Amino acid sequence: QVQLVESGGGLVQAGGSLRLSCAASGGTVSSSAMGWFRRAPGKQREFVTAVTASGGATDYAASVKGRFSISRDNAKNTVYLQMNSLKPEDTAVYYCAAGRFTSSSRNEYWYSYWGQGTQVTVSS
Repeated sequence: QVQLVESGGGLVQAGGSLRLSCAASGGTVSSSAMGWFRRAPGKQREFVTAVTASGGATDYAASVKGRFSISRDNAKNTVYLQMNSLKPEDTAVYYCAAGRFTSSSRNEYWYSYWGQGTQVTVSS
């Protein structure tokens, strides 16, 4: 059973940066697409970004494109989310997820394993 643990969240001022990490244990995720989702207060969980198993292709929500960057280190069984130029509207709990397949998707049902989430708060 794969377990995912996110870290790196916190409080940052608008315009600042954070780097989230998602470490997998209990199994390898090297054959799984990985995704990041977020849930803002009072809203449904939404897709942020995803990367294929090989790391060769990425996908970003329009709201974060150009500011966020996803990467993975399969040797470390870890995926990262670099978040730059943060805005107050980026405030949310961020979740990483491991997919069933090597290709990625924006659909949360594509993903089998989820972390508990890490809080990101951006102050104005």
